[in-house]
Amino acid sequence: MKPGLILASLLICIAFTSPARAQDKGSVDPQPLPPLANPNDPHLGAKELFGRKVLPAAMPTRVIGFYAKGCIAGAEALPINGDAWQVMRLSRNRYWGHPDLVALVERLAAKAHKEAHWPGILVGDMSQPRGGPMLTGHASHQVGLDADIWLTPMPKLKLSRNEREEMSAVMMVREDRRDIDPHAWTPTHLAVIRAAAQEPAVERIFVNAAIKKALCREAKGDRSWLSKVRPMWGHDYHFHIRIKCPPGSNECESQPAPKDSEGCAASDLAWWFKDSVLHPKPPKIPPKPKPPMTLAQLPAACRQVLNAPDAKQ
Repeated sequence: MKPGLILASLLICIAFTSPARAQDKGSVDPQPLPPLANPNDPHLGAKELFGRKVLPAAMPTRVIGFYAKGCIAGAEALPINGDAWQVMRLSRNRYWGHPDLVALVERLAAKAHKEAHWPGILVGDMSQPRGGPMLTGHASHQVGLDADIWLTPMPKLKLSRNEREEMSAVMMVREDRRDIDPHAWTPTHLAVIRAAAQEPAVERIFVNAAIKKALCREAKGDRSWLSKVRPMWGHDYHFHIRIKCPPGSNECESQPAPKDSEGCAASDLAWWFKDSVLHPKPPKIPPKPKPPMTLAQLPAACRQVLNAPDAKQ
């Protein structure tokens, strides 16, 4: 495929699977979604089905499928308040995950407090109660192994429900998109991302390319953790943690381990800073929206997860 077509394809994908951004506001009074007229329609997007489940499946914990094509049974909720964390955008009901992910977020919060001297972390989207595709944002976050951490330290005071829905994260990237904003970025941001990357269970960390550039420039001592940190569209208000398939999760589809390279060479980052990438021209002919992923396109076991009774809370 020609480079121009590759870029156009990426932009199309981004247009329909862009992350639910940290600056997007929520609602203090979310309303239940209306019942589906025909929930058995084979063309119905699976996001409509999984997005209507407000509690996890009453099943043993089970990760099924790939990060961007799967579901989770027996998910655990991250408590919305902890000693060193607070969950944001509660109206999205996306603070669920595998118990290993919940434990990792709690450990990272303690490390951010101890090593970066943050009061704690603000936690964005993890997964829905049963995982699966989401109604808005995120192509991944489907199997309870992904979590977004705001690049804004937790305030010292407990946030109100309204503040959790309305407060915006701080933009870390300069207006020209070519480097971090020196007025927002601090060495403590590096310390928090490094603490996450050094967790053995972490498979990938996604950040904006400008943040990756800053990490490459500023990291001292052991830099092996940089190989896990990858540039990705968006991710300028938060960073994305992805953990490995938990031991014994035979239905979980892993991704290749990251290369040993730091990913800091000029050639590794050059593409992200091309003008055609930073300021892409829209295609002359608008593409047709990609049909949503259906339940039949997910692993077969996800139907069982979807139809299981609610877990008791």
